[in-house]
Amino acid sequence: MINNEDDHMTTLLVAKQYIKNFISKYEVYLKPLMKLILALMTLMMINGKIGYMHRLDNISIVLIVSLMCSFMPMNFIIFIAALFTVLHLYELSLECAVIALVLFLVMFLLYFRLSPKDTLVVLLTPICFVLKIPYVIPLTMGLVGTPASAVSVGCGVMVSYLLNYISDNATTLSGMDTEELVARFRSVIDGFLDNKDMALTIVAFGITIVLVYMIKRMSVNYAWTIAIIAGAIADVMILLIGDLMFDTNVSIVGIIIGTVVSVLVAKVVEFFIFHVDYNRTEKVQFEDDEYYYYVKAVPKITVATPSKTVKRINTSKRRPSGSQSRR
Repeated sequence: MINNEDDHMTTLLVAKQYIKNFISKYEVYLKPLMKLILALMTLMMINGKIGYMHRLDNISIVLIVSLMCSFMPMNFIIFIAALFTVLHLYELSLECAVIALVLFLVMFLLYFRLSPKDTLVVLLTPICFVLKIPYVIPLTMGLVGTPASAVSVGCGVMVSYLLNYISDNATTLSGMDTEELVARFRSVIDGFLDNKDMALTIVAFGITIVLVYMIKRMSVNYAWTIAIIAGAIADVMILLIGDLMFDTNVSIVGIIIGTVVSVLVAKVVEFFIFHVDYNRTEKVQFEDDEYYYYVKAVPKITVATPSKTVKRINTSKRRPSGSQSRR
């Protein structure tokens, strides 16, 4: 039984090494492809939620813009996504477009000031909300990011709830009289900012990111696994307690299923980034003129990919010894 488990683990490690080698070898091609797919998913999600401007809700336009994004920096995708959103909302109502534009400007200032390297999470958060697994974002960002990543995650959460609010209230917002300009502004702002579910989600995700980050940096065995489980439990507890206090009407079944899937995804991330052998942990002590040092060394688990050996077989037949060429 133990041998079978070791064989399975070895197979997984070899597959992991193959994947890492493949990514490293073809990185120059995979990066544009990844940006193309990410831009395509983002723009299609925006068009599916708030596709009010029919000229933008066109697969040809989406493909052309996504191809352009694949050769541009990652932050350019955020700019294009914000532009698509504002243009769609302008087709719905001027007030929605102005509020979205101001919101994006504030988020961009916070994002570029505090966590400019978390471009991917700003785009993936709304996508994960659409896929019903948003809880994977705080868990993974706690593992691979920093506490400042809570800003980027919060921006992604706000964008998700903004799109949902506009989509759910499009008929009401477009049906208001144009003369009631102040009333329309107030209606959109109050409806968006008074969303207790959004505020609770931002707080829960922020606390989860900080908690996972702090635990995974501890020098205890299986710190990353403990961090994932503790972060998932904390996230669920905060959301459920908030639901009892503020009556946010969250789906308990959805939270549990989404959290379980998120834990599995976080474990995959751990396997590729932080896979060590705690059974071979070593504790080292040394000193210099000023300090004593106590070091805990945990070796990484690595395997070499089997090399392919090509054996050449000479198929040419040897001449019989008696056959001599006549002169």
